[in-house]
Amino acid sequence: MTNGSTRSLRGGLRVAVLALLWGSTFLWIELALRGLSPLQVTFARCVLGALVLVVACRLAGHRLPRGIAVWRHIVVAAFFCNALPFALFSLGQQSVGSGLAGVLNATTPLWSLALGLALGSERGLRPVRLTGLLLGFAGTILIFAPWQTTGAAGWGALAIIGAAASYAVAFTYMGRTLVRKGTPTISLSAAQLVAASGLTAVAVPIGGLQSIDPGPTVVVAAVVLSVFCTAITFHLTYRIINDEGATSAAVVGYLLPVVSVLLGAVVLGEEIGVRVVLGMAVVLVGVGMTRRQGPAVVTEERAPGEPAAGEPAAGEPAAGEPAAGEPATHTPDALSTDLEDVR
Repeated sequence: MTNGSTRSLRGGLRVAVLALLWGSTFLWIELALRGLSPLQVTFARCVLGALVLVVACRLAGHRLPRGIAVWRHIVVAAFFCNALPFALFSLGQQSVGSGLAGVLNATTPLWSLALGLALGSERGLRPVRLTGLLLGFAGTILIFAPWQTTGAAGWGALAIIGAAASYAVAFTYMGRTLVRKGTPTISLSAAQLVAASGLTAVAVPIGGLQSIDPGPTVVVAAVVLSVFCTAITFHLTYRIINDEGATSAAVVGYLLPVVSVLLGAVVLGEEIGVRVVLGMAVVLVGVGMTRRQGPAVVTEERAPGEPAAGEPAAGEPAAGEPAAGEPATHTPDALSTDLEDVR
């Protein structure tokens, strides 16, 4: 087997692993909710995920960012990318199945493109991308079916759509203020989950003091959700934002709802109606069309002289290398060395 074929095979396997991790998030949330409240699930995700990334950051020879300015940006990003969407997903999945939650989460690129249009960072939008945007939102409406969905299920779907929109806001904000600024992505991701833990802790006395049922399934679900579906995938999300544009990211994005629907049906016995399947297909086609002429997850303006996505600025280290003032190290990034070339 040639080197090119080997790299292609390894890349395909890693795409499958990433899709399984991200797509299974909604299954583990569903299982964790059997013994924990939505806020308790959110708090566990943030705290355990932060612990994993802080340890990984130290093992990689890095430290958490310093300075009030960068931490101010981290707190804002933590709210929109972690605390708020994590809580909305858990609230929504009290009445919405894990498969449908994954499908609705796939609308994030559509919200990102819409946000780029609103901010003026998406100019000269080609007809194929505009058609994809409209088609994607039409598919979302078909899934949501506001003309027939009422009560808890309706509010649950709305909460998950809100979480997807929150991700879009966060990714745009992170792309503009945090990445490619000289701070290693492992440091940023660890710091952001630490900030999200603090934000969530403030809300615990309000809605997180209910009694818990820590059965084996609930504990395993909470741990897997925190370590694999929060810490590892969130750090890889930072890698994606730092190096947006590779086609593998789009491939993973297309597979997420498929994974969530299949796991929901096989593991939890969730039924999928014809309307939801049709809506899912429309959403995925729309997302694919929006990415035909450029990235839809992160949209940002680039000033003259500013490096393109994935390129370090003058005097700044490349992604994953120590920032200025940090000791040089040859220790690989503990979480992304084997997976980063999926990008």
